[in-house]
Parts: sequence; structure tokens; C-alpha cells
Amino acid sequence: MSAWSSSWQLPDQIADVLPSEARHIEELRRLLLDTARSYGYELVMPPLLEHLESLLTGTGEALDLQTFKLVDQLSGRTLGLRADTTPQVARIDAHLLNRNGVARLCYCGPVLHTRADRPHATREPLQFGAEIYGHAGLEADLEAQLLALEGLKAAGVTALSVDMADVRIVNSLLAGANVPAKTLALIHAALAAKDASELASLTASLNGKLSGASREALMSLLQLYGDEKVLDEAAAALKAFPEVQLALQNLRWLASHAGDVNVTFDLADLRGYAYYSGTRFAIYGQGAELARGGRYDEVGAVFGRNRPAVGFSLDLKELVSVLPPRPLKAAVRAPWAEDAGLRTAIAALRARGDTVVCVLPGHEHEVNEFDCDRELVQLDGHWTVQSLSRTC
Repeated sequence: MSAWSSSWQLPDQIADVLPSEARHIEELRRLLLDTARSYGYELVMPPLLEHLESLLTGTGEALDLQTFKLVDQLSGRTLGLRADTTPQVARIDAHLLNRNGVARLCYCGPVLHTRADRPHATREPLQFGAEIYGHAGLEADLEAQLLALEGLKAAGVTALSVDMADVRIVNSLLAGANVPAKTLALIHAALAAKDASELASLTASLNGKLSGASREALMSLLQLYGDEKVLDEAAAALKAFPEVQLALQNLRWLASHAGDVNVTFDLADLRGYAYYSGTRFAIYGQGAELARGGRYDEVGAVFGRNRPAVGFSLDLKELVSVLPPRPLKAAVRAPWAEDAGLRTAIAALRARGDTVVCVLPGHEHEVNEFDCDRELVQLDGHWTVQSLSRTC
């Protein structure tokens, strides 16, 4: 392949967004931001890149591996291109706003990943998110969940379902065991994969650190997934752990307020375990996971303000990919001329919100991204809009 023919090719899992999809994404961006604003969320716009130590402080190894690094030509310091916006919003809440009460913040912008987080996904998601700082009660957890559901419903997603868990369940079972970080990561991976033999081997290696009751409880988590009956089964199987009982009560309360969506539970699901500190949820629709969120009270601690925090995020590109394409936008077709009356008529139509496509000389039969169902024509010396059954 010649250098010329390959020069325009983009990196793997990076793609241009063409007009119809771009319009759909932009419409969804506005819709979701307006939905968040109707709940009282304020828009913030963190920078795409920061000093690496600021961007990754307290986020853990997983986000570090997902972050592109580069050198600032002005200072010589290492910069990072954000892979997630939540740490930046936590910094804004802690250092720039510094409010004593509740802060509701939302955002929408690109993030970059060194590797896609799942097959066929983009490495440049357009991340929308909403976060509540300053309230430790379940009311904030519920609000984040309901806002995510309302936004997805408004976008046109049908048959939504919510899957819930709480990272404090596993944390309680491992409390006091002083598990090495590497072993802890392997335990979490075994739980997520429902790998009973691996989990048994790992917990056996902690003999003397982990009680028999805790080992048995961890193994039982592999079977604790399904509908609300799971909570009853877990309450019976894990009755010796008071903190687990409280987490189960919280999940039950959130599920009872979720509205007209299917709710399931997977008590061994620890995706984001290094990030979340309490309840977490994933929302599914159209056969895909579309949003993920939960409580992450520790996210602001590294910035000097350990405030309660809960929120969610989603990728607008992923959302658009599972929705039917939008119809072409209706428009008015107009000739190109220097006639003052024509220019005045076009300006009036655009001022009232119509799209007017002026046909340039010699391009009368070209097709583009608009459905010209009307035409501006001159009748008796006046420019008038008439119906037109064609696409321009």
C-alpha cells in the first residue's frame, strides 16, 4: 500500500462520524443535557488533558493503563488525555466550587482509551455523565438511577432493565483479612467470571487470614444472581455479616423505587470495584449495556474533600449505535438569486426555525442530508412556500 493511500487511514477503533450519525449524536447530547438540567444539574466542561499526576491521583492502575500520555512542550511535564471525566469533576467540586451543600454537576465530552473496553467499541467515547456531591443518603443513589433511566427513555430506548450490586458486600466478607492487592484483584476477577475453582484456590491461599465463614460466604456469591428472590437468599446465606444485611436492605429499597423496569441483582459483580464504594448499577437496553453508575464516596478524598458522591455515565456513540437512524430533517428548497425579496423570505424562514437549502447554480439535482418537502417559489411577485415531494 502506498504512503498516499494509507495517509488518511485512522488508528484502530477510531472513526469519523458522518452527517446523519453526527446529527443524531448532537440531538441526543442536547436531550440528555436538558434532561439533567430539568433535575437541577449544572454543566461543567473539564479540559481534555491535564498534568498526569492530577488526572490519575487516586484512580488506580486500571485508569492509568487506559490513559494516553504525552509531554508538554511548554513545561516538559507529562500530561494525560482523560480516560474518564469523573475524577476531573471531583476536582472541580473539591477545589473550584468548594460548596458546603449539595452540588449537582453534569458533563458531556470526549474521552480517550488506549484500549477499547469491549470488542468493537470505540477508543474515543463521547461520555455523558451526571453526579451528585454532598449527600450520603440513598435518595442521591436513586436520583442518579432515575435520571439515567429517564434520559435513556427520552432517547427512545425500550425494554430497559437495571442490574444492581453493592461492593460493600465483598468488602465486608474480606474485612480484616489484610489480603495482598494482587490476590484481591484475582479474587474480584474470579467472582466476576463466576470461576468457582479459581475462587476456591485463592481463598484457600488465605488460610489463617480469612475465616471459614468468610470463605464459604464468598463462594456462595457465585450463585447469588437473578431477580429479587436473590436478596432473600443472600440475607439467609450471609446472616452472620451485619454490614452485608444493610447493603441488601439498600438494594431492596432502590429496586422498589426503580419504576417500570426489570430489576436484577448480581452480588458477585464487581466491575469498577476500585472506583465504587457502595451500590452500583448497570442499565441495559436494545441488547447492550448503555449506562453504568453508583456511589463513589472516596473519589474526592485525594483532593482534600472526602464528600459523598454518586453518579453515572454513558457513551453517546454506543447509545446511537443501538437506536434506529433518525429520518432526514425536513427542509425548504430555495433557488439561488440576488433578488432582495428572495433573500428576505429566506431570512424570515430561517428566523422562525426552518432549514432552507439554497440550490447553487449547476447543482439542482444533487442529494444531501435534508428532506426538502417544501419549495420557495415566486408567485405573482411574492415568494411563497409550497409542498414539494422530492429529496434535495
